[in-house]
Amino acid sequence: MRKNKLTKKKVLVTGAGGFIGSHLTEELSSLGYTVKAFVHYNSRNSWGWLDSSECKANIEVISGDIRDADIVRNAMADVETVFHLAALIGIPYSYHSPEAYVDTNIKGTLNILQSALDFGVKKVVLTSTSEIYGSAQFVPINEAHPISPQSPYAASKSAADVLGISFYKSFGLPVAIVRPFNTYGPRQSARAVTPTIITQILSGSKKIRLGSLDPTRDLTYVADTVRGFIMAAESKSSIGEVINLGNKSEISIRDLAYLIAKIIGVDIKIDEDARRKRPLKSEVDRLMADNSKAKKFLGWSPEYTLESGLKKTIAWFKQNNEKYKSGIYNV
Repeated sequence: MRKNKLTKKKVLVTGAGGFIGSHLTEELSSLGYTVKAFVHYNSRNSWGWLDSSECKANIEVISGDIRDADIVRNAMADVETVFHLAALIGIPYSYHSPEAYVDTNIKGTLNILQSALDFGVKKVVLTSTSEIYGSAQFVPINEAHPISPQSPYAASKSAADVLGISFYKSFGLPVAIVRPFNTYGPRQSARAVTPTIITQILSGSKKIRLGSLDPTRDLTYVADTVRGFIMAAESKSSIGEVINLGNKSEISIRDLAYLIAKIIGVDIKIDEDARRKRPLKSEVDRLMADNSKAKKFLGWSPEYTLESGLKKTIAWFKQNNEKYKSGIYNV
C-alpha cells in the first residue's frame, strides 16, 4: 500500500458532494485523514453523492456557498490541507450564465486562497481543467502549452489558476494546481459525454444523440484522478506548479460512442444533434495530455486503461441508470 504522509491530518474538500469530490472524500477518509467536506447548501439538506456514501459517518460536513467568504473562513480555520474542487463546470450553461461562473469559479477560489493565507494552511490543491488550453496547438499538450480558453467556463478557470499562482508568487502560499483532462467514472453528471452515451444506450436507445463527433479527448478514470490529487498534496515538489493528469492518449467522440456500445454489446447509430454542439469557435477540437511532469514530480501515472475504466463505469451505471434522465439534454 502507498504510504500516506498526511494520515490523521485534517483536510478540507470543497465540492465534496460532486462527482470527483465525493470520490476524493471517500478515498481520503479510507486512508485515515480527518476530513471536512464542504457541500453546496440547499433546502433539502442534501450532501450530493455523499448522502449514499459509507464514509459519511466519519466526516464532518459543512453546507454553504463557496462565494460566501465568511462560511469559507469558518471551514478553513483548522485545516492543514485544502482540496478545492467546488466550481460550476457545465460548459453549455456557461454560455447562458457567464456571471455565475465568474462569481463561483473566480471569487470562490479567491475566498479559498485568502483564508488559506490568513490561517497558514500548509497546502492548497486547486482544480484546473484541460479546457483552458483550448484546441491543441501541439500534442501531447504539456503545461507550457499556451492558455487559450474558448468558453466562459474555461475563461473563469484560467483566471482561477492565475490567481492561485499569484498567491504563491506574491505571498508564498503553498499552492499546487492539478489540471485533469477529461475525467470519467461512476456518479458523473450526464452533462459529460461519457455518461451521456452510456445512459442513452442503457435506456434502450438505438440512435444516440450527440454533439460534434470529431473532437478528441484524453479520458482519465476517476480513481486515477483522485490518486493524482492526493499525491499532489503529499509532494513538496508540486508547490507553485501546474501538473497535468491525463493518459497521453486520445479518442474521438464518435469512436468513444462505438467503443461503449461494443462493451455493452449493442449496435447503435449516432445522430448529430445541433442543440448539443458548441458554437463553432468555442469547440475544442483536440486534447491529449503530456503526463511526464506528473510522473516526474509526483510519481503518478494512470493505472486504468480506457477500456478497463469504461467497464467499471458501465457496471455502475447499470445499477444506477434510473437516477439519470437520458432523454433530456442536460445544459
